[in-house]
Amino acid sequence: MRDKQLEGRREKREQLQEQEQLHLMEEQVHEFAAEAERTNKGIAREAPVTATRTYDYAYYKQVFADRRMPFAYLDLNLLDQNIRQVVARADDKRVRLASKSLRSVAVIRRILESNPCFQGIMCYTTREAVYLASQGFDDLLVGYPAWNEQDIAAVARATETGAHITLMVDCVEHVEQIEAVASQHGVRLPLCLEMDMSLDLPGLHFGVWRSPIRTAEQARPAIERIKASSHTWLDGLMGYEAQIAGVGDNFPGNRIKNTIVQRLKRRSIREVADRRAALIKLVESYGLPLRFINGGGTGSIVTTGAEAGVTEITVGSAFYAPALFDNYRDFRYQPAAGFAIEIVRQPQPTIYTCLGGGYIASGSVGPEKQPQPYLPRGARLEALEGAGEVQTPIRYRGDISLRPGDPVFIRHSKAGELCERFTHLLLVMDGAIQEEVTTYRGDGQCFI
Repeated sequence: MRDKQLEGRREKREQLQEQEQLHLMEEQVHEFAAEAERTNKGIAREAPVTATRTYDYAYYKQVFADRRMPFAYLDLNLLDQNIRQVVARADDKRVRLASKSLRSVAVIRRILESNPCFQGIMCYTTREAVYLASQGFDDLLVGYPAWNEQDIAAVARATETGAHITLMVDCVEHVEQIEAVASQHGVRLPLCLEMDMSLDLPGLHFGVWRSPIRTAEQARPAIERIKASSHTWLDGLMGYEAQIAGVGDNFPGNRIKNTIVQRLKRRSIREVADRRAALIKLVESYGLPLRFINGGGTGSIVTTGAEAGVTEITVGSAFYAPALFDNYRDFRYQPAAGFAIEIVRQPQPTIYTCLGGGYIASGSVGPEKQPQPYLPRGARLEALEGAGEVQTPIRYRGDISLRPGDPVFIRHSKAGELCERFTHLLLVMDGAIQEEVTTYRGDGQCFI
């Protein structure tokens, strides 16, 4: 009895220690974010410069003269630079577009047509995949599991008309749910098996909570269930190393944090490669051919591409290059997408209050999820008010004379979420608006 009591106390003490460690980590994360905000006050990203032009405030103000605000835009010259950089970094690997970071049929089509290495789309819901299939796109991989029978049935109906939509699974229950719907429609549906790629350390889960499959052996039941199914088949494998692809490691003024993250990334890179190779070997032992092996994201193009078993890399944020992706050591993309809000009042000589602008990014709450003033250079948010639902005060002490009616150009923290706020994107090239295209919202679509 005494041994059981001691064991119970020991387990409780370990649980409390683990909770304290997690709480400390959370506090450190928020401290790092707050410090980054303090460090970056008054510091704006340099405007891109090419041999023929400088993409500064005067340039964009002239391009959008007399255009009613707010509006969102995409600079095609800078987008093309980002496309070329993605192609170079992918180094002959196929690149699948992450539609959640683009959310415009016209832009997705433009990128797919720009280079043969771009093949296929990773969608974020089945409804989106069915919609894109209706727009003529093929090779659609749904990046997250679907459970609703109506959603799976919509994929089955699209499959009957010739679409190739691959559904994500990570457990036997997913397979059985999809098989039940597919059998009702008399079709076979392709599946992608996802393995978790996060790194677990004492007191720290470095990554995101996705698949419960963390080892090749844990994948065996799902593989065997798929193999036994008459209405599904294993089309591919996926593992998303979010802690490498989606975590910045070069925040100004945060040397200690940057060093820790860089070391964690290096350790993750080795473990991810070993874990993925073991899963591929297991699938091969069952004699199941795979059409693709997907991995990575914008922040891990090179490291994911270095794995021999990976056939394609998913990339999305690199094309628009939102503010969160300024803080990576190994690459820098051009700020191709943004939006403009209008100055409507001036309560102080150095404060210009704009209409709207509070387009906050999803994820854990922190100052880095606010939209970031981009141009004029040196503009910044007011720390105590931030970007507001109906007004956003901008502090600016620079040399450019600003007045009511002038624009302030802002960059969203994330990529595709910008398009949830606007129905159209103004496409700019060579100093002029070339075209106005719809976003998903402009198409009357809202998938999630």
